Amino acid sequence: MSVHRGIVIALVAAMVLVAGCRNDAPETQEAGSGVKFDVGVTAEPCPAAVDKSKGCIYLGSISDLTEGPFKALGVPITESQKSFWQRVNKAGGIGAFEVDATKYIKDNKYNPQIHNEVYAEIKPDVLGLAQTLGSPTTAAILADLKSSSMIGVPASWTSAWAFEDVILESGTNYCFESMNSVDFAVETLQPKTVAAVHFPGDYGDDAAAGTKIAAEANGLTFTDIPTAPGQENQGAAIQKLIAAKPDLVILTTGPTEAATIVGGAAQNGFKGQFIGTSPTWNPALLKSPAAPALTALYRQSGPWAPYGTDTPGHKALAESIDQATFKAAPNDGYTAGWVWSYPLKAALQKAVESKDLTRAGLLAAVKSLQTVDYEGMLPAEAGRFTGEPNERVFRASIISKVDPTAPTGVKVERDFFTGKTAQAHEFTKPCYQ
Repeated sequence: MSVHRGIVIALVAAMVLVAGCRNDAPETQEAGSGVKFDVGVTAEPCPAAVDKSKGCIYLGSISDLTEGPFKALGVPITESQKSFWQRVNKAGGIGAFEVDATKYIKDNKYNPQIHNEVYAEIKPDVLGLAQTLGSPTTAAILADLKSSSMIGVPASWTSAWAFEDVILESGTNYCFESMNSVDFAVETLQPKTVAAVHFPGDYGDDAAAGTKIAAEANGLTFTDIPTAPGQENQGAAIQKLIAAKPDLVILTTGPTEAATIVGGAAQNGFKGQFIGTSPTWNPALLKSPAAPALTALYRQSGPWAPYGTDTPGHKALAESIDQATFKAAPNDGYTAGWVWSYPLKAALQKAVESKDLTRAGLLAAVKSLQTVDYEGMLPAEAGRFTGEPNERVFRASIISKVDPTAPTGVKVERDFFTGKTAQAHEFTKPCYQ
């Protein structure tokens, strides 16, 4: 009995030691290729390996998958990223490793507390996050990402990310995107007044800050209209819009709220033009009662061109995802999930070349990136992660107009451009702070 008890105690002690290694001071191992690694990387193959002789890099995803305001984006973003890494594996992987982006997928329901909880669940098993959806949700885990030297690819574009080494963002932020939208409107629509209708927090507030900066630069009167998420919460915002009568509205909400606001304002005789920030649009809105109002009054800004654009990256995306699924519910979440994955692929390749696939090694690789090959979906210089934020931040965005014949309901009207406001802005802190 005492011997048996001694074995049990020894086993428990060993398990505690392993758990401690896993979470606090991970043990460094080395693959046959001479690459050292610690958390979220194994010498054993991935569960669905193409080449079973290769090791596995595990990446986690935390997205809005069931009931949050961005589930219509979160689901295709996640599916697209699975396809992206599958394509990488089929092409030979990353050195002596393949990538698994399917085993550790969690739903945050767009709730910061849930995001934090599910992050804690997968943290011991992943090298980094292939996706962390949402600005306020990602902010909830940012301190731990930093203390763990863990990379996260954000499914969001707040200007705060440019100041965080562990966040691997792509495309311009909401702040510059909104500046460019105002400059575009000044040039094409000649507005005298502009309003920002937006969710509170660093998603909507960042876009509103950029709108205000551009309004002041262009001598426009600015009105700020924050609005809570939820279709049922838009009555006050609509009333404020009708009262203020701005010529231009920069809209930063979810798609459901956008349909409610644009449709409701139009019903009340509102004639101003709307430009929606990236996550505001969903092609399903063209099947909603707001479709005529959106077609007449709405444009979509974005950090890159929509699905179906003629670039090698867009073509690779279309070849890699299930076309029947896409046609059933077309969505530029697929485009976003694909584009966001390129810098992480570049960083993983650099880390493997440097023989250091630890979390610290991957972070060092990220900080050394000067360019990223986005296969034409973004210019290579958009993938610069060295230097001060003001030097390296990518400032160009695009404007699309509603086109029911386009795959995702919008077609590029103005390709990549940087307006004079974004060009001149001294970027020394997040815009909303």
